[in-house]
Amino acid sequence: MIRVLLSDGLDKSAIEKLKSLNFEVVDEHYEGEELGEKLKEFDALVVRSATKVRVPSIEKAAEGKRLKLIIRGGVGVDNIDVAAAREKSIEVRNTPNASSISVAELTLAHMFAVTRFVNISNVTMRQGLWEKKKYKGTELYGKTLGLMGFGRIAKEVAVRARALGMQVLYTNRKGKIEGFDQYKYCTFDELLKCSDIISLHVPYDKTKGTLIGKEQFEMMKDGVYLINCSRGKVVSEEALLEALNNGKVAGAGIDVFEEEPTKNKELINHPRVSVTPHIGASTSEAQKRIGLEVVNILEEYFIKK
Repeated sequence: MIRVLLSDGLDKSAIEKLKSLNFEVVDEHYEGEELGEKLKEFDALVVRSATKVRVPSIEKAAEGKRLKLIIRGGVGVDNIDVAAAREKSIEVRNTPNASSISVAELTLAHMFAVTRFVNISNVTMRQGLWEKKKYKGTELYGKTLGLMGFGRIAKEVAVRARALGMQVLYTNRKGKIEGFDQYKYCTFDELLKCSDIISLHVPYDKTKGTLIGKEQFEMMKDGVYLINCSRGKVVSEEALLEALNNGKVAGAGIDVFEEEPTKNKELINHPRVSVTPHIGASTSEAQKRIGLEVVNILEEYFIKK
């Protein structure tokens, strides 16, 4: 029987489907050395963002010569040492389609929160304050949104932003993408200089490091808004705080952090920052789609292969 370890859980309907296909499913969280030792007993591992599958775990798992597949339920795979896994003939897959709409909607939610002071007014009203005159917001209508990266999620954001009357720019490492002439392609530097709101939709590349730091903030418009629902390390939190405090950045919406759970109290308590604990894909609809995609991958790999 094919044994599957769900280290970060999975939607109930997906678990039931796997069992109906005669997979043995173990829903238990392990980390580090213990994870590697346990993986000797499994054919496949399914993780979300909580479990880090690093070289020591992979090497330990490979000693058992059983693990064949690691699936990341989500878009990125930066919590998995992909090269090390593939070197041990362990395939790595993800579910890139399932959470696009959910992350796109959260991106818009953060835009509304920081431009209309939804984040901080929600706090101050609970403190008994009525600071109506203090919260003079900004409309999204007519503003220029710069999308850094133009994959599935960014495309979903673009559709919704255009419906709100925004002008949409995008930059992409592969260059201009055919079939999307309703949005303007520009260079990385042009996007930084021209956007009223910048939203990041790029993976973190540890070989290149931080994408947005002090130099990039200095290139942006005064009073720009920054939204990051991609990966925490893409943006320097130190540089972001400096830009918030000197007024360069009018507000920021942050779902992802350099360290998770974050310990950056200054950032999460900043009055012009809207924060969420990495919940981009945390909708019931996305979880069901992720579960279905995981089931399809496992079925394709072990049954239909």
